[in-house]
Amino acid sequence: NFNAGHGHTMDLLWVLYSMLTVCMAINMEATGSHSMFTCEPITLRMCQGLAYNTTFMPNLLNHYDQQTAALAMEPFHPMVNLECSTEIRPFLCALYAPVCTEYGRVTLPCRRLCQRAKSDCYKLMDMFGVTWPDEMECSRFPDCDESYPRTIDLLPSSDGTEESPSSVQRDYGFWCPRELKIEPDLGYSFMGVRDCSPPCPNMYFREDELIFARYFIGVVSIVCLSATLFTFLTFLIDVGRFRYPERPIIFYAVCYMMVSLVFFLGFLLEDRVSCNAASPGRFRASTVTQGSHNKACTLLFMTLYFFTMAGSVWWVILTITWFLAAVPKWGSEAIEKKALLFHAVAWGIPGALTITLMAMNKIEGDSMSGVCFVGLYDLMALRWFLLVPLALDVVVGVVLLLAGIAALNRVRMEIPLEKENQDKLVKFMIRIGVFSVLYLVPLLTVIGCYLYEQSHRSVWETTWVQERCREYHIPCPFKVEQTSRPDIVLFLIKYLMMLVVGIPSVFWVGSKKTCFEWASFFNGHRRKE
Repeated sequence: NFNAGHGHTMDLLWVLYSMLTVCMAINMEATGSHSMFTCEPITLRMCQGLAYNTTFMPNLLNHYDQQTAALAMEPFHPMVNLECSTEIRPFLCALYAPVCTEYGRVTLPCRRLCQRAKSDCYKLMDMFGVTWPDEMECSRFPDCDESYPRTIDLLPSSDGTEESPSSVQRDYGFWCPRELKIEPDLGYSFMGVRDCSPPCPNMYFREDELIFARYFIGVVSIVCLSATLFTFLTFLIDVGRFRYPERPIIFYAVCYMMVSLVFFLGFLLEDRVSCNAASPGRFRASTVTQGSHNKACTLLFMTLYFFTMAGSVWWVILTITWFLAAVPKWGSEAIEKKALLFHAVAWGIPGALTITLMAMNKIEGDSMSGVCFVGLYDLMALRWFLLVPLALDVVVGVVLLLAGIAALNRVRMEIPLEKENQDKLVKFMIRIGVFSVLYLVPLLTVIGCYLYEQSHRSVWETTWVQERCREYHIPCPFKVEQTSRPDIVLFLIKYLMMLVVGIPSVFWVGSKKTCFEWASFFNGHRRKE
């Protein structure tokens, strides 16, 4: 009977607590949640009329406000009303509505007070099916024997009142709102708090901005998918045409074709994969998908991250093949002998990075584009798995490219070539230069966006908490020095540049020869004049 009675009591409490939380979230004006954490008058009926009349929230048992604390105290009402102990009321109030003291000092009740309250009321609690909570275990409290509040707590010098709020304001850090809490075994985290996830849709932007962004990314992904697919099909029509040193352009195009395809799928899926569905019955809002428990999200992440990294590695390999052709004067056959090594590096490094991120559970849903990626909320992952590899690719590629172009220019100046060959060489150098600029400008823009994002992320998050803390019933930030919201244009530029980086491959294959090849292909492979 004891267990059954306790179970029913707890179930009833949970339902009441849930209803109250929802009411508080819906009507934030009525609840008067905290914007500044100062001393506040005690509104808990059980704790009124004691030696003190102000308290602070959140209390020692992590209740955000007095309504929540009142609900949690309900099982103890019979013990207080029947006066099983003179100590039970001051002891409970010491935890649920502690005296408001000077900044930075928390006053705990004495262990002897706890022991007397517990031993006097234990039989009555047993009768009502109430258990003594673990967080109220007497061994947790200081070994002393004084009433609560102690004399020192009530001295005027340490009595924080509403006239001197500065003495009790303090930084509580970020508290995960109940609506954003996630089951512990999934390994989620948000703003340094475990078992918490960012809200869906994107916490920084309005609904109309997100709709525009989704369609913008969808259109750009279709254009880029068409361009890279054209490059790949041109290669398939005449496989022997693109030999080393220019063969890596084809693999580069394939990589960005897959990137465009994932973004297009994200556009079609909307936020069905990137977000966890809301469950109103359990008072959970829609949150961002994290980790590898969602198979569709994991698949989108693996494809997108792997091919994004592989695309940048293939560009570096392209600069290596050009360098080998220009400086040590390697022929096409000699470079082709190293093809296996090129493939091992180009697919191996991105593969290792992808597996590492999956093992570290760093996958995050992107509710703006509908895909899953990395570094959207986790700054460490952004720095080490996006910024560092991409910056390294740029540095190595540019050094090799400049060395190759310098060598080709020296050949042009020193060795007397026929005018036709001289023109061919100049033309080839211009093509390399144009292709590289068309690749580097978008990539450097993406890196710039990531750098800006990682330097402003903490301010954006603080601003978001400040704007939503009342609604979520969590502590508001302490001493906010600057507030700022991200501009949607920054994110649109980032997505645009992530996708258009694949388009330069079209300029490389775009020539009269390509037109003739397609014409002969559509005319049943008949030779054209």
